[in-house]
Amino acid sequence: MRKDLEQLSEDLEGLPTYEFLVNKLPELTDEEINKVIDHFSLIDHSGQYLASGARYLHAVDSEGFRRHVDRMVALVIDRDREHRYLADLLTAIYGEDYTDHVAELSANDDNFRRLYKRLYPEGAL
Repeated sequence: MRKDLEQLSEDLEGLPTYEFLVNKLPELTDEEINKVIDHFSLIDHSGQYLASGARYLHAVDSEGFRRHVDRMVALVIDRDREHRYLADLLTAIYGEDYTDHVAELSANDDNFRRLYKRLYPEGAL
C-alpha cells in the first residue's frame, strides 16, 4: 500500500484526506479511492468532506467515478442530519433542473429518492 495513503490514518478531521483525494486522484487506483472513502466514513461525522469529495469526483468524471460518488452520497445522507450539504448535492449531482425530473430520478436512483425525501419530507415523489 502507498505510504501516503497509510498516513491518512493520522487525519482525524477530514481536510487533509480531502486534499489527498483531490491532489492524488489521477494516480489513485479504484481500491485506493475506496480506502480514502473508508477513511472518510470513519472521521467525517457531518458529511462535509464526503459531500465535497462526491461533488469533486462527479465533476471530474461522473461515469467513471459513479460507484464512488454513489457510495459517498449515501454516506452523506446518513450523516448530514442538519441538511447542510444535501441541497448542494442534489444540484451538483443531478443538475439544476432536477425538480423537472423528480419522478424519473426517484424511480431510477435510490440516493436521489433518499436525498429528496430527506429535504422535502412532505413533497410528492
